[in-house]
Amino acid sequence: MRARVANGKDRITGKRLYLEETIPAGPDALDEGEKALRRLITQVDEKKAPQTRATVNQVIDAHMPYAKVSESTRRTLIRYANKHIRPLIGEEQAGKVDAELLDRYYAELARCRDHCTKPFTEHRTQRKHTCDARCGPHICKPLADWSIRKIHFFLSAAFETVRRWTWVSMNPIDLARPPAAPQPDPQPPTPEEAALLLNAAWQDVFFGTLVWVAFTTSPRRAELCGLRWKHFEPKRARLAFHRNIVQDGADIWEKDTKTGQKRHIALDEQTNALLIDYRDYCEEQAKKLGLKITRESFIFSLTTDGSQPYRPETLTQRYNRLAQRLGIETTFRRVRHYSATELIVAGVDIRTVAGRLGHSGGGTTTLKVYAAWVSEADQRASKTLLEHVPPQPPARVSATERAKTAPSAPYEEIAAAIRRRILSGEIADGSVAPSIKEVAATFSTSIGTAHRAVGLLHTWGLLSPAGRGIRPTVINTGENLSPAQEGPAEPPLEEASKPRELTMINLTLLRNGDRISSFSAQADPHDPSQLKRLLIGAARRRGHEGGTFDDYELEIRNSGSPELVSTFVVL
Repeated sequence: MRARVANGKDRITGKRLYLEETIPAGPDALDEGEKALRRLITQVDEKKAPQTRATVNQVIDAHMPYAKVSESTRRTLIRYANKHIRPLIGEEQAGKVDAELLDRYYAELARCRDHCTKPFTEHRTQRKHTCDARCGPHICKPLADWSIRKIHFFLSAAFETVRRWTWVSMNPIDLARPPAAPQPDPQPPTPEEAALLLNAAWQDVFFGTLVWVAFTTSPRRAELCGLRWKHFEPKRARLAFHRNIVQDGADIWEKDTKTGQKRHIALDEQTNALLIDYRDYCEEQAKKLGLKITRESFIFSLTTDGSQPYRPETLTQRYNRLAQRLGIETTFRRVRHYSATELIVAGVDIRTVAGRLGHSGGGTTTLKVYAAWVSEADQRASKTLLEHVPPQPPARVSATERAKTAPSAPYEEIAAAIRRRILSGEIADGSVAPSIKEVAATFSTSIGTAHRAVGLLHTWGLLSPAGRGIRPTVINTGENLSPAQEGPAEPPLEEASKPRELTMINLTLLRNGDRISSFSAQADPHDPSQLKRLLIGAARRRGHEGGTFDDYELEIRNSGSPELVSTFVVL
């Protein structure tokens, strides 16, 4: 027995559609048939049945004219569709796409990016040639998780379009499970590697200037190629990034920056002077050929008059070849990672770093990508990015020994201060060592920092081993203090019990850069534990139910003053 219900006409072909269900023979076949008929009628009445037998290919074709994406993104999506979607699931009916089919599809993408079905030889070129070591058996390589996620969101957008048109009753992509987003893992070159790269690039004035500007201003490669001389303001020592040069094969075109932002970057004196000299050099070369450099000329160009921009792919290939010759495993993209990490280590606040990099979200993206470099030690490093580029470092001493005479991190400074007291006799040899809580209270720091300071004292051999119920004692090793190690006077440990003064402060809670609420509290604006409690409490009062608070920031101002004192985040 078969139950059959009319479902209108196909939205594409105009043919009549029917919903059918076959009921096996048996004594209850008539009752089961009536139930099936009622189910099918309900599906039609509630518009839960597909209104077309369109395939996934037809869904993609219907969606693309309405997709609001840039030209470069559109070309990328078309390549994804032609290589990874149409050959695998393109002929599947849109109404029959389900979670099982999508899981098998994503598994195939993760197996082999070429979707091979049998062994074959990969040739170095598609043209007629003689095979050499570059030709060999195909080795399956998975499609990257980021690429699979892009395909997932592309399909989701396409099915959402036809769902609104009632081609399908639901968006089946909502049921799929794409790979998790990979964790950010920036791998910037070391200062030593940066020095080698810059020195090697200076063999050519053009390329040396380009690489120097990349290291000191942190642009994307497309933004660097899009610089024109009108974007350089030598009197203000400023460089503006307004446009991108995009390349797709042999095609290049100009468009807005990736985030649509137009940002101005302050230049240090050396970079500003370098660009002035480079412009004089370009004008001199153009004059020899009877040409002229104008405000519209590109700063970095292989044409003498700067009429054509430097191609992004050419920039990447030349930089990568330079790194390979030097034996350095890096890419041009990691120049931005280097600039960001060096700025953070130099103590520059996250919002300023985000502004120089062109990140949106008020620093949220920057904080997620470069969180490994945001710590107490990083905020106390040197003042400017230029100081980190590119002199060769002297012979290093161990970090443990260096902390005795030149502490840089907060816990090193605390340990060095206690060491001075022990060696000067202020803390008697054999006396009971101060506890971690006493150290934290005396130096107004966190328990974690105090714990690291006490650990460093143990490493220096100034405290005896501790055990269950046994407090460590002080050991005066008899080392002599040099004048450089005398240091300023520190507060006596007897004052550990004195609490820090609480003041009235104004607080503003932000999430992803957006203001959520403002309130006042009586607290110590320099106590991380108090600020953390205030941030978490304010977030939960606003309905936050998650376990992490990475998206939140707390702006701190003194009562009655609009000036920002600091910004607090929970890592």
